[in-house]
Amino acid sequence: MAMPDSAMKLLLVRPAVPAPLDPNFSPLVLAKRKYLKAVAAASGAKDGLIAGKKGMGIFKALGLGKGKPVFLEWALPRADGCARYSLPVFPEGHPDVEASIYLAGVLIQEMIWQRSAKSLLLSGPANICEALKQDFSKGGRYEFEVTSMPNVCGTPDTVFEVKIVNPSELPESFDTPQICGKDANGCRLAFDLGKSDIKTVAVKDNEVVYSKETEWDVTNADPEYHFKAVSDALKLAKEKLPKVDAMGGSATGTVGAQNEATWCDIFPNVPPDVYKQKVVDIFQRICKEVAGDVPLKVINDGEVTALAAVQKLEGKGSVMGISMGSSEGAGYANADGNLMGWINELCYVRLDMNPEAPTDPWSKGSHTGLSHMYLGQRGATKLAAKAGIKLPENYVYPHANMCTIKHEDHAQCLKLIQKAMEDPSQKVQVEKLYVTVGVYLGYALAQYCEFYKIDHVMILGRVSKGAGGDIMLSTAKRVLQTEFPEHAGIQFHTADDHFKAADSKLHDMR
Repeated sequence: MAMPDSAMKLLLVRPAVPAPLDPNFSPLVLAKRKYLKAVAAASGAKDGLIAGKKGMGIFKALGLGKGKPVFLEWALPRADGCARYSLPVFPEGHPDVEASIYLAGVLIQEMIWQRSAKSLLLSGPANICEALKQDFSKGGRYEFEVTSMPNVCGTPDTVFEVKIVNPSELPESFDTPQICGKDANGCRLAFDLGKSDIKTVAVKDNEVVYSKETEWDVTNADPEYHFKAVSDALKLAKEKLPKVDAMGGSATGTVGAQNEATWCDIFPNVPPDVYKQKVVDIFQRICKEVAGDVPLKVINDGEVTALAAVQKLEGKGSVMGISMGSSEGAGYANADGNLMGWINELCYVRLDMNPEAPTDPWSKGSHTGLSHMYLGQRGATKLAAKAGIKLPENYVYPHANMCTIKHEDHAQCLKLIQKAMEDPSQKVQVEKLYVTVGVYLGYALAQYCEFYKIDHVMILGRVSKGAGGDIMLSTAKRVLQTEFPEHAGIQFHTADDHFKAADSKLHDMR
C-alpha cells in the first residue's frame, strides 16, 4: 500500500549523521519529531511541540498557544498488562490528516511488537479511528499483526478485535514485572535456539562447565526433527553434570508463561495445525525427555541478553540487551533488574520510513523498513555489494537466495564481510558498511528510548564482533551525541568471548 503524499511530506527526514551506503535511510524517530512540530504549529503551540499527555514519552510539554490540539488515544490490552498512548493529530478536514493516520498505524504496530496485544481500542476523531480500524483488519495494511497476535498471545482460536470507544472506556496502562535470573547455584542445563544453531550450556554452581553450538535447519517442517535435535544437544551437555536441578532456555519469538512455544519463528514451516499439536508444548516435552520433572523456565532470547547484562553489570538495571545475530533479538530489564512481561519482538518494529526500504520474508513483504533488515546480519549483508566486497552472485542482495527465511547464505556472506575488513585494500570501503549499521543502531536506540528507560545497552551477536563492531558502536554513540544529547549518557557494553559463548545461560529457573 502506497505511502500518502502528506506522510511523505512530513515523515521522510534525512539524518544529520548519514548512512553512507543507505543515503535514503529515514529514521522513524526523526519522522515523529518533525510530525509533532507540524501538528503543534497547526494547533498554535508556541514552541512547536504539543503539550504531552500520558504516553507522549520524550516529547514533553513546552507550552501551548491559543489553539487546542486534537488527540488520538489507544489502548492495547493483553493478559498481563495494557499499553496506552496519546498522539496529537491533525483535525478532520486538514490536508495532512493522512499523515496522522499513517504515523498512528506505525506506532501502534511498534507497540504491538513491544508488548503483544489481544485487541486494539481506539478513541479520537471518527475518520482517523475508522481508517485505522480498516488498516488493522484482514486485508488491511497490518493484516500480518492482526493474524499473528492471537498466536503470540497463546490464544490461536481467538480473533484480534479492533473497537472504537469513548475515552472513559480505555483501560489504564499497567505491566506485570517478572523476577528472573537471580540465582545460578546447583547443576543446570540451558539452551538457546537461534535461527542458525542450537547453543547448549551446562552450569555447575555458577560456572560454565560445557558450552557448544550445534547447527540445525529451522526450515524443517517436521517437529520431531526439532525435538530430537534439541534433546540430543542437551543430552551431551547433561553428561558433564552429576545431576540436573533445573533447566532454562531461550528462543526467538514469543514464549508463554507456562513455557509454551506460542509463536516461535524458529519453526516457520511447521503447518499451523501441527504446530498447535506438537510445537506449543515442545519445551516441556524436551525438558521431561532430558531431565525429568525438574523446574523449567523458557524466555525470549532477547530477554536472556538483558538478564545476562544485569548480571555482568552487577545488578544495575534499566538495561536494554540487543543481540545482532541472524536477526535482532531484544530484551529489557527495568530499574530493579526485572523483566517487564513484554515480548520485545523489536525485529518487527519499523525503523526506516523510506517507502523504498527493503521488505522482509517473515511478514511476506507486507511491510518495509522493519528492523529484521537493519540490526541483524541481514542489515550487513544487504550492504555487502555496495561496500565493494567480492561476492558470489547469489550473495548479492536482492538475489532470491538473500530474500528467503533461510539464514545460511547470510551467515556465509557475513564471514566474507569480516574477512574483507582484514584486507587493507578493502578495509576503507568496508568500514562504510559498519558505519551504516552503526547509524541504524544509533537512531534505533533513540527510538526505543521513548518507551524504555535505557541507562545501559548490551550489544551481542556476530555482527558486533571485531573491528567492524567497534566502528558500529562508535558511530551509534556519535548519533546520540549529535541528534539526541539527552540520551548521550547511555553506556554501551559488549561481552568477552566467554560471555558471548554462554550468553544463553539462564539462572533462576523459578
